[in-house]
Amino acid sequence: MTKTAELFPIEAVREQFPALRRTCNGKSAVYFDGPGGSQVVKSSMDAIYAYMANGGANLHGSFPSSRETEKIIADAKEAVAALFGAKPQEVAFGANMTTLTFAIARALGRSWKEGDEIVVTELDHRANVDPWLAIAADRGMTVRWLPVDPDTLTLQHEQLDELLTPRTRLVAVGLASNAVGTVNDIAAISQKAHALDIPVAVDAVHAAPHFAIDWDALGADLLLCSAYKFFGPHVGIAVIRQQLFEQLVPYKLAPAPAYIPDKLETGTQNHEGIAGIRPAIEFIASLGRGETLREQIRSGYEAIEAYENALAEQIRTALAKIDAVTLYQAGPDVPKTPTIAFRVDGWTPQSFCEKMSEKYGIFIADGDFYASTLAAKLGLVDSGGWIRAGLAPYNSAEEVERFIHAVQELTQK
Repeated sequence: MTKTAELFPIEAVREQFPALRRTCNGKSAVYFDGPGGSQVVKSSMDAIYAYMANGGANLHGSFPSSRETEKIIADAKEAVAALFGAKPQEVAFGANMTTLTFAIARALGRSWKEGDEIVVTELDHRANVDPWLAIAADRGMTVRWLPVDPDTLTLQHEQLDELLTPRTRLVAVGLASNAVGTVNDIAAISQKAHALDIPVAVDAVHAAPHFAIDWDALGADLLLCSAYKFFGPHVGIAVIRQQLFEQLVPYKLAPAPAYIPDKLETGTQNHEGIAGIRPAIEFIASLGRGETLREQIRSGYEAIEAYENALAEQIRTALAKIDAVTLYQAGPDVPKTPTIAFRVDGWTPQSFCEKMSEKYGIFIADGDFYASTLAAKLGLVDSGGWIRAGLAPYNSAEEVERFIHAVQELTQK
């Protein structure tokens, strides 16, 4: 165990996640499926229950439960603003990141025309690709793809200069790959895009659980994520630069508010889910220190990042020594989330994951994880994609050792 892992308060963290008490075939369950959705911290569960138990209500009512609902939403937006260094009025909630992206794409697309262009990437989850492709098809636009290098699993940034033109209306790129963990240099992409007054839409779903995000530093104009990836409930989150947000004309009901951020939040929101967002963010902050919530969040992420990366490096080092294992990862000089994609000779990804669950109680995932363009480029679509193990701050060094031992045992000839 590394010194970093020894200093992290893992037992105190694990006590806050009731799901960790689950067993599978007589063994304690090991949740290495965090990239698909983290487990939920108890304080978030408690807030959801408390909201529903105390009497939920819709907005704009002249009675206590309605006013309490409005305050809960406002508090959640303040917490999200602290999470990313944004303004509360730049934060909107929705069903999930994908649904919000479709709504934003339709709204932005109202002013786009035939012959206009957008740029998407071969590395992204399709949630930050297909909404833009759909509106491009509706408007007769040209789609340009920023390619991924299949050997380095990084975006070929040098090609961006050729892809961006005066007709480019948007660049959509992920902050981190949910399949292979590569962290992209969004600031460099944004700088080139902004030189031509092109907005940048960033998918931060996979990145948000693992490291601090400063959206001013990124240069993002749109940033989307989902609370269920960072220890909270299933609620989508959009952060939209105020100037762009005010110009946005979403599809909505006529009587609905025309001011930000409410104009994007069509219909009645998931109020009980929203109640669980702030506690999830406060869990991250509780691992850090500082005078403000923002400072505590950044400090908390530093602890999470150091801890997770130490465990991930232990896994990567062990798997690299197994001849039957093929790792899919960027080089050591490229930042990565603690997400490990691999394949095992003689096993389909699905059969390997099934055996890991049945025999060892270890939950890992298989498939293309909606990073289907990357999977196709690597020739993995017809053979089941990847096996993916992803770490969260509630995973322990003992669980990592169990995982490594299990893979070693299953790959022995």
